Amino acid sequence: MLNKLFRWLLTAIGLLLGYAVSRAILRLEFVQGLINVKSGSVSMIAAVAVGTILFGIILYLAAPLIIDSFWKLTGLLESGIQKLPTNDIIIAVSGLIIGLLVAFLVRSAFIDLLTGSTTLKIMGSIVSIVLYIVFGTLGVNIAIKKKEDLYSWLALPKKFGKDKKSKGEHKTGISQPKVLDTSVIIDGRILDILKTGFIEGPIVIPSFVLEELRHIADSADSLKRTRGRRGLDILNQIQKELSIAVEISERDFPDIQEVDSKLLKLAQVLGGKIITNDFNLNKVAEFHGVSVLNINELANAIKPVVIPGEEMNLQIIKDGKESGQGVAYLDDGTMIVVEGGKKFVGEIVDVTVTSVLQTAAGRMIFAKIKNAHEKAV
Repeated sequence: MLNKLFRWLLTAIGLLLGYAVSRAILRLEFVQGLINVKSGSVSMIAAVAVGTILFGIILYLAAPLIIDSFWKLTGLLESGIQKLPTNDIIIAVSGLIIGLLVAFLVRSAFIDLLTGSTTLKIMGSIVSIVLYIVFGTLGVNIAIKKKEDLYSWLALPKKFGKDKKSKGEHKTGISQPKVLDTSVIIDGRILDILKTGFIEGPIVIPSFVLEELRHIADSADSLKRTRGRRGLDILNQIQKELSIAVEISERDFPDIQEVDSKLLKLAQVLGGKIITNDFNLNKVAEFHGVSVLNINELANAIKPVVIPGEEMNLQIIKDGKESGQGVAYLDDGTMIVVEGGKKFVGEIVDVTVTSVLQTAAGRMIFAKIKNAHEKAV
């Protein structure tokens, strides 16, 4: 129904356009001399009528193509706008309005200089169009590039004219978004960390990470399928059990193929941080200047402090790699290599810490059996 209405509307526009164009052409002196018609004559009226009908028929026949192109264009614009956050759209429209207002003021100041003759009026119209396009585009670009400053300015309660903070006055602001990557969601520890309240929101879950999780959950490999489903369950728990703000970001970067690269780009756009347990992503993010919260580093940081000379009571679990060594573990999973512990596998013994080695993979503790000579006896 709407397409039919548009088609008849385009036909009416074609008729009006044909009438206006035909009259304008037939009023030219060289055209009247060429086809021998006079103003107000029957032949001129007939020529105008033919031109009007011809334009109407052309627009009527071309209407389906024009309408189809129109719907495709609006569809592309709508899909593009839907991928943008509402705040960005509001900021962009505000920038456009301000840019158009500036263009109007500039045009009003100089348009009087381009009035008088027909040529100057045409130049004035062209200048006006250019001003509106240039300042409108500048307004949108500046608003988008400065959106973080605008958000902060709108959110921070400031007193104009007061630069220094008074004693006891605390600086408040917007918490940086935390973007979750696939590995940290599957890991699951992020749920417990968020429950403690040590990480402030909003928590951002990119749509391309969700898509990767769904792909893993549908994998033919049973291990991958289990990991993917675990990740989806963790996300459901984060959304349902926590009071922290959780956002699903629909932003995508079609020109970027790798998920890690998309994560870095999204974090840069949002001005946020990435939460991960991926060591390689951690290093790449540092190179790109993106802040990362690595939960493996957090786990290492909160492990109990052990110093050389400290005594511990633990169970030797298995043989070590080197001759005579035994291996034990703390409750948090830290491995302890015990010199001379091979003969005590399966027993609970007292050991003395000799050294602590911190590696990229974690922490390793070296110890020896306390009073080894007495044990040997």
